[in-house]
Amino acid sequence: MALFTDGAVANIEALKGHDTQLLNVATVEDIDVTRKLALAHEEISVELVGLLEQAMQSGRLAAPPSIDQIVVTTPLKLWHVFRTLEMVYRDAFNSQLNDRYGGKRDEYRDMAKWAYGNLIQRGLGMVTNPVKQATTPELRQSAGTLADGTYYVAITWTNAVGDEGASSTPAMIEVSDGSFAVETRPTADVAGWNVYCGTSPSRMTIQNGLALAPGQAWIQSDAVSTAGRLAGNGQTATYWLQVPRMIQRG
Repeated sequence: MALFTDGAVANIEALKGHDTQLLNVATVEDIDVTRKLALAHEEISVELVGLLEQAMQSGRLAAPPSIDQIVVTTPLKLWHVFRTLEMVYRDAFNSQLNDRYGGKRDEYRDMAKWAYGNLIQRGLGMVTNPVKQATTPELRQSAGTLADGTYYVAITWTNAVGDEGASSTPAMIEVSDGSFAVETRPTADVAGWNVYCGTSPSRMTIQNGLALAPGQAWIQSDAVSTAGRLAGNGQTATYWLQVPRMIQRG
C-alpha cells in the first residue's frame, strides 16, 4: 500500500470506474478533474489530521501519530474517489442548476460518508517506520552486454529494517550496443534502495540481491532477471489505529 502522503490516492481511471460519464460531464462543464482530485486529497488530509489529534487526546497513545504513517487502504481510497466525484458534480450543479447533477452530487456525498464510516469502523492503517515513495530514477548509458531494446526501470527506497516504500514512476531508456546505469538521490532517512526493470512498465522485476546503499549506482550489465518479485505498491499496515468518529460536513 502506498502512503497517503505519497500523492494522489485515486486517479481519473478509478473515478471512471464508478462514473462512466465523468469525462463527458467534465468536458461539457469545463471542470478540471485532476484539480478536483488534488482538492479532495487536501480536504481529506485536514480531516485525517483531526482524527489523529482526537486519537492522541484519548490518552491511549504513547507518542503522537503522524499523517505520513497512514497507508492507503480500500476504504480510504473509496473515500477519496467519492469525495472527488461529489466535488465534480457539485460544480456541475452550481453551473447549470441541473437536477440530474444535483442528484449525482447527493449520491456521491452519501457514498463518501459510507466509505468514511467503513474507514472509522476498521481504523486507520498505520506503519511504524514509514518509507516515502521513491522519486523517478536517473538513467544513463553504460557499458555492458544487454540486448538492444527499450527498458523500463523503477526503484524503491527502504528503511533500516528493509521495508520498501511504493515504487517510483518508471523511467525509460533505449539501449543499443551496451547497457545502462541507475542512480537515485534518496532523502536522508532512506537506508537503501532496490532496482526493478523490465521491457514493459507493467512488469518490472527486482534485479539486485541485497539492498543498494544510498549513493551507490546500479549497473544493469547483462540480461534482465525475470525471476524476482514485481515492483510493489509499498508498505502494508503494521497496526490499526482506532479513532473517534467525527461528524462529517454536509
